[in-house]
Amino acid sequence: MEVPSNKISDLKAYYKRQLADFYEERESNELLFVLFESLLGLKKSDVILNPQLRVSESELLVIHFAVKDLKNYKPIQYITGRTDFYDLTFNLNSNVLIPRPETEEMVDIIIKNLREKPVKTILDIGTGSGCIAIVLKKYFPRASVTAIEKYQSAIQVAKENAVSHGVQIKFRLQDFLQKVQWDKLGCFDLIVSNPPYVREFEKVAIQKNVMDYEPSSAIFVKDDDPLVFYKAIRDFAGDYLNENGSVFCEINQNLGNETMKVFENLHYRNIDVRKDLSGNDRFLILER
Repeated sequence: MEVPSNKISDLKAYYKRQLADFYEERESNELLFVLFESLLGLKKSDVILNPQLRVSESELLVIHFAVKDLKNYKPIQYITGRTDFYDLTFNLNSNVLIPRPETEEMVDIIIKNLREKPVKTILDIGTGSGCIAIVLKKYFPRASVTAIEKYQSAIQVAKENAVSHGVQIKFRLQDFLQKVQWDKLGCFDLIVSNPPYVREFEKVAIQKNVMDYEPSSAIFVKDDDPLVFYKAIRDFAGDYLNENGSVFCEINQNLGNETMKVFENLHYRNIDVRKDLSGNDRFLILER
């Protein structure tokens, strides 16, 4: 390392130069502030107001290797081991998908639409880090929340997050596409899912930090059956969604009409594809 000193001002200037070829100046600036706060416990104000503050050699090494990860396009959330979602902080690692702003939008829509309704049972299909299930449990504290996940490594992350937020979630290690296990789950007032929906041929548009680090099984589906999870949700909801119940799903922006057609002619009061804040078809909403 060629860091001129262990003063925080020198560190920031040095590593900002290191990141110049990889990120825009504003982004690299913010990434460094995140690293200093998450890994060293130094708030942005500490860095700005105390430029002469010195860090230890071990702390310097932590920042050095974190910046090295950034230069390899590792997501900052995996470097710090946490992320914010709907005003809560969640632990995560590369076994689970990093929650997106669009998923926050879906949760916000659910809360606003159902806040005054008697939601007693909730199912989260493909829970990942558990962020959707945990936030919904916070806002519907009397509801019994079940969260399904195919991978034990992801279930472990979700369970840790549930404990840290003091909520009770029924986690089930289960492949939702295996219908023989459905009858063990029960019936629900609300079914929610952010399933894999990006087609294999769409990988060319996916950024390197996603392709290299996030779990592909949580993102991609085969080109010849891109709606496989929505068909399964349709079939499950047909038997296990309670009267006056709702289904909320995040969807592929390029398959809004096709996804809606999966659920047509199934006696839903309302079927709606809603756009996200970027104007893309993003959420499928069903009401029985």
